[in-house]
Amino acid sequence: MADKTARVKWAGDMTFVGESLSGHAVVMDAGAESGGRDHGIRPMEMLLLGAGGCSSIDVLMILQKARQKVTDCWVELTNERAEEHPRHFTKIHMHFVITGVGVDDKHVERAIRLSKEKYCSASVQLGALAAITTDFEIREAE
Repeated sequence: MADKTARVKWAGDMTFVGESLSGHAVVMDAGAESGGRDHGIRPMEMLLLGAGGCSSIDVLMILQKARQKVTDCWVELTNERAEEHPRHFTKIHMHFVITGVGVDDKHVERAIRLSKEKYCSASVQLGALAAITTDFEIREAE
């Protein structure tokens, strides 16, 4: 039996549909400057969101294992890219916002560090070319 294969298929203009190994699909498109028609997310945007998603999953799992009462969690991502092709990310900043009841900042700091240095393969991969920085804020749930 053959392994499943991820696939990206052309859908006209500069639009492509990607299907993941797990069977989920996403529409991707180029920007107007490259002939795109804004039918989907840009591939580099998806790469950045993948790192944010990977790290957020790690952070939430680590905080839950530490019995922190998290009620919401998100990461805001900013970036800089190289001017010349290939226009890879040169800087990525991840600002985590954790909402909960009595969440300890030492646990949040540890969770982010472990994700960045050990668990998030997307961040490790992107970190080979980009300087990745992080910070966080904790908001008390109402």
